[in-house]
Amino acid sequence: MIQLAIIRHGYTPWNQAGRIQGRTDIALEARAAKDLERFSLPAEWARADLMASPLQRAVQTARIIADRAPATDAALTEMDWGKWEGKHGLDLKQDHNSGFRDIEDWGWDYRPPEGESPADIWARLQPWVTGLKRNTVAVCHIGIMRVLLAKAHGWDFSGPAPFRIKRNWLFLIDVGERLTVGAPERVKLQERG
Repeated sequence: MIQLAIIRHGYTPWNQAGRIQGRTDIALEARAAKDLERFSLPAEWARADLMASPLQRAVQTARIIADRAPATDAALTEMDWGKWEGKHGLDLKQDHNSGFRDIEDWGWDYRPPEGESPADIWARLQPWVTGLKRNTVAVCHIGIMRVLLAKAHGWDFSGPAPFRIKRNWLFLIDVGERLTVGAPERVKLQERG
């Protein structure tokens, strides 16, 4: 069975400011890049295929933690937030006319104005996932991770998520006829020497 290890990119200035960055191509914050230099992939994942979203924050993270350049695939690009791109999530949440919802109330078909739904994201991820030939590390984004982990956990974006995405952790997914949660479920990046 093939295993997929997914990890979220390091912090960007927009993450720190609470802005929705989606497909906006923002580099890592200098401090985040420096902090990532303390970590590497665990030994059992060091020789796996290395993939990343083509957005620079994911490519930078992959290069730092793996000491090599990743292959990129557009399927791993972050969710399209449409008209909400660049806005502050807290402002949208406080504006009762925005249509903004917490993730627990999304369902698979919720979509920001002119953006993508989780179902749309899965439609572009599924061919990529089913085409994997070897164990693979994918450096991507929280929206991509939510969809993959939702599929692995059988979660329908209704009610509390059965997972919590943390930075500097690989979340493991077994890729078979369907996605399932790996064992262990997650592995921390290794601290360098």
